[in-house]
Amino acid sequence: MELGAYSFGDTQRTPEGGYRSTSEAIRNLFDAIVHADRAGLDYFAVGEHHTVDMPASSPGAMIAAAAAATTRIRLGSGVSIISTDDPVRVFQQFATADSISGGRVEITAGRGSSIESFPLFGYDLTDYDRLYEEKLDLLLAVNESTDVTWRGTVRPPIDGVSVVPRPVNGRLPIWIGTGGSAPSSARAGRLGLPVSYGIIGGAPQNFAPLAKLYRTSAERAGHRGPDIKVSVAAFGLIAPTKSEALERFYPGWRNMHTVMGTRRGWPAPDDRAYLAQAHAPGAYYVGDPDDVAARIVDLHSHLGHARHFLQMDLGGLPQDVFLESLTLLATEVKPRVERLLAAA
Repeated sequence: MELGAYSFGDTQRTPEGGYRSTSEAIRNLFDAIVHADRAGLDYFAVGEHHTVDMPASSPGAMIAAAAAATTRIRLGSGVSIISTDDPVRVFQQFATADSISGGRVEITAGRGSSIESFPLFGYDLTDYDRLYEEKLDLLLAVNESTDVTWRGTVRPPIDGVSVVPRPVNGRLPIWIGTGGSAPSSARAGRLGLPVSYGIIGGAPQNFAPLAKLYRTSAERAGHRGPDIKVSVAAFGLIAPTKSEALERFYPGWRNMHTVMGTRRGWPAPDDRAYLAQAHAPGAYYVGDPDDVAARIVDLHSHLGHARHFLQMDLGGLPQDVFLESLTLLATEVKPRVERLLAAA
C-alpha cells in the first residue's frame, strides 16, 4: 500500500492568534513535500483552496516546483477544482510538471469541498453539476489525445487543436475525487478511473458500500486492471505516543473548525467529537505508529484501498511537528502496514 500526505497549505498563527504570511505557508508546504520525498513517502497531494488559512490555490504551480526538487515521490492534486478552472490549462500545467518529474504526476479531479472558487472566478453555483460533468469530459478528452475536438455548453468548442506538452507516459493518471457520493463512485467506475475518497468524519468502514458500487460499476462497463483502485484521504498525525499525537493535533483541529464554523455556520467544535474521531473506529488517524498502522490495515480489510494519505497540517500546526509526523509515517508506520498486510 502507498502511504502519503496531502495539504491545502497551512498558514501559521502569531502568538496573538492572528495569521502569519501566506507566502510563508507556501514555502512551508514546499519544504514539507521535499522532506516527504527524502523520508521515503510514496505520495504527496496538494489540494486547492482559496482562503487565508489554506492558501494553496494553485496546485499545478506547487507540484511543478516540487517536481524539480524531488526524485521519487508521486505528486498529485487533492483535488483540482475543475468546475471553476479550464481543463486544458489544468492538463497543460500538470503535463509540464510531469515532464519535469520524469513521469511522477497525477491529477485528482473533483468538485471541491469549498465554494470560494465560484465567486472568485465568476461561476454560478446553480451550474455546479453541469460545470463538473462537462469539464471532466473535456479533461479526459485532452488526456486521451494530442489533437482535441470537443463541444459543450460551459466553454467555447475545440476543433482539432493540439494540446501540448504531452505527459511522459502518454497520459496522466486521472482520479475522481469525492467525499462519499454514490453517483461519483458509479461515474468513476463507468469511466474506468481510480477513485479517491475524502473521509474526514464518521466511521471510515461505512465507505465500503461505495467502494463496492465503484468496482461493480467498473465491472459492468468492462473495466478491469490496474486503473480500478481506491485511495483514502483523511485527517491524521503521528507522534511517538498516542497522547502526544492527540495533544499536538488538537489545537489546529480546533482552530480549523472554529474558522470553518464562522465561515459556513457550523456549530462550535466539540471536544468529545474530536476524541471519538481520533480513536477507532473514527476517521482521524491520530496516534502512535502502531495505532495508526493497525487502523489503516483495518480499513483496508473493508475497502481494499491501494493508497492512504493524511492531512496533518491544519489550523496552524507547527512546521517541526508536521515534518516529524511525515518522517514517522514513512519510517515507522509504512513498514508496520507492510508487515500487517503480509501477515493477513
